[in-house]
Amino acid sequence: MKPTLLILAAGMASRYGSMKQIDGFGPHGETIIDYSIYDAINAGFGKISFIIREEFAEPFKAIFEPKLKGRVETDYVFQSYDLKPFGIDKTIERAKPWGTMHAVLAARNQVKEPFCVINADDYYGKEAFVEMAKFLTSEVADDKYSLIGYQVDRTLSDYGSVSRGVCKVNAEGNMVEINERTEVYFKEDGSVAYKDATGEHPLDSNTRVSMNFWGFTPAVFEQSEPMFRMFVDANENNPKSEFFIPLAADELIKSGTASFKVIPTASKWFGVTYKEDKPIVQKCISELVANGTYPENLWP
Repeated sequence: MKPTLLILAAGMASRYGSMKQIDGFGPHGETIIDYSIYDAINAGFGKISFIIREEFAEPFKAIFEPKLKGRVETDYVFQSYDLKPFGIDKTIERAKPWGTMHAVLAARNQVKEPFCVINADDYYGKEAFVEMAKFLTSEVADDKYSLIGYQVDRTLSDYGSVSRGVCKVNAEGNMVEINERTEVYFKEDGSVAYKDATGEHPLDSNTRVSMNFWGFTPAVFEQSEPMFRMFVDANENNPKSEFFIPLAADELIKSGTASFKVIPTASKWFGVTYKEDKPIVQKCISELVANGTYPENLWP
């Protein structure tokens, strides 16, 4: 059974100022998602599932269906504010849905095979998809999940500090914990550091960080749904709280329910958060086309 690629694309991109998920970055207006899908198809994924808001469905279909028809199966999952499908009989007013793990849970009735999760606005690199496909077809189990671990120095910006989920990895290559570091940056000498309330701390440039590229079986839906109900219960008066994938992963590790293999990659990651990132991403993609990593026109 071929694995499925689940793409988190329901965010509103408030800092970017428009729907960056469908903004064009490649020579023929390709989105960042196009490159992820192209890499996933070549790595052996059998289905692409977009997690979106229902009101985004038509623009998404108009962009992706003509390109992907006949190449790969597509599916659309809607992330909404309705909590009743999760057995929560209350309406909670919020400006945005409940976060990345809530988005994954929205797919629980549609995804029946091993799958991985990625962000729509991040470029992950060919190797990462090959390694994840290998894991999902030969190693994954209901108590054995994974994430792609990027070298921290291959994910930073030259334009300021960023947030990164820093992974602590044991001798077996499994994640022990993940710590959100909100200020990670290059120092003037090219070394990496992060700042927290206690000051500046060095980070080995080979430290593995999560860029939200996770591998699961459908068992994760049943494992994490009770956590989501508890999270909503505890945070119903906190409109900005979000149930993130690392929160669920941490709970699965601590309870002994599942381990997470950290699959190392040397791939360079890049993504868009701010409008100012667009020319940088366009330049990175131009270089990948120029060096033959991608054809100039992905979907002739």
